Amino acid sequence: MFVVAYRWTVHRGKEDQFRTAWRRGTELIRARYGSLGSRLHREDGPGGPRFIGIAEWPDRATWQAAYDARMVYDEPATRAAFVDAIAAADTLPLLLLEVTDDLLDRG
Repeated sequence: MFVVAYRWTVHRGKEDQFRTAWRRGTELIRARYGSLGSRLHREDGPGGPRFIGIAEWPDRATWQAAYDARMVYDEPATRAAFVDAIAAADTLPLLLLEVTDDLLDRG
């Protein structure tokens, strides 16, 4: 398994818009590119709420193919809502990690 972390700072007041667009985008990426899904985490930062997305992929090659394709999906309104809510984003993934041991309870 391969895990990738992303970070976004969101405009205050647009947190729900961001989360809705993130959830839909994640569903579309899972369906089109084969991700295993993602988790979204929130923290309050000095520049506004920050969200960290932790996406799981079956392997690095599957993620790399999706990344190279820019993870484009055919739902412009979702993408527009996502981008509109973002105040700042890291331009590259925050972390790229190979999972060596997994003890998360998924039950």
